[in-house]
Amino acid sequence: MTGVYLFELASLHGRYLSVRQATIAGNVANANTQGFHARDTVPFAQVLARAGGTDMATTAQAHLHAPGLGVPVRQDGNGWDVLETASGVSLEQEMLKASEVSRQHNLDVGVVKSFHRMLMSAVRSGS
Repeated sequence: MTGVYLFELASLHGRYLSVRQATIAGNVANANTQGFHARDTVPFAQVLARAGGTDMATTAQAHLHAPGLGVPVRQDGNGWDVLETASGVSLEQEMLKASEVSRQHNLDVGVVKSFHRMLMSAVRSGS
């Protein structure tokens, strides 16, 4: 069994959320640009799998399997893959995505704070 590196995982997820938020902001900024297509980042599960984290697994027949969807991918300057979509920018969808990023960030911060408090409590009681 390998160790769980919570702070490293939260840091990686934070960097992912930063890139996703920048991609969403770019979509909103270019909403009126002629010929601009909305972009989004690849799901965090794929980023985690490439970073050596736990792989997602199909554990039931009802799970969907979708390798090779044929979605064009390009590398962002930060090393994240950004998906090119064929649709225009929907401001409503972009605001929903931004809200999701904010919720995920708040969850990360809450988990890290709680873990830090537990760790500090264990260190103090051990002295």
